[in-house]
Amino acid sequence: MSELTHVIAPEGLAPAPDRGFSQVVWGEGRFVAVSGQVALDAAGEVVGAGDPDAQARQVFDNLRRCLEEAGAGFADVVKFTFFVTDLSVMPALRAARDTCIDPARPPACSAVQVAGLVRPELLMEVEAFALLPARLPSPRPTS
Repeated sequence: MSELTHVIAPEGLAPAPDRGFSQVVWGEGRFVAVSGQVALDAAGEVVGAGDPDAQARQVFDNLRRCLEEAGAGFADVVKFTFFVTDLSVMPALRAARDTCIDPARPPACSAVQVAGLVRPELLMEVEAFALLPARLPSPRPTS
């Protein structure tokens, strides 16, 4: 995990109403971008059609798998972007997020309501940016 600084609200800014995100997060290291994840299982089938809670859990499970592939975890996430087809799904999305993050050090976050996603049954999509410690260069083989 990289050393990250989380600022809930810089001086002169009102704190976020739900305190579920930081206004600013920074650090140094290796950048990881995770494409938007939706509620599809390993077979490409929609999980929880019409069920925001089930979809949010699947989205965060997919994010976890992607982060792990990069050697990262939710503690390394500096920013989430939520895309939702209806703002009514935000409580489910926040609840799933809150099981994965440290509430004392939440990542930055944006939420955008969109007209639709890649499949009509999908209610949400979440992308993530993470920061890991820089990798040390591999030692050169000696001859």
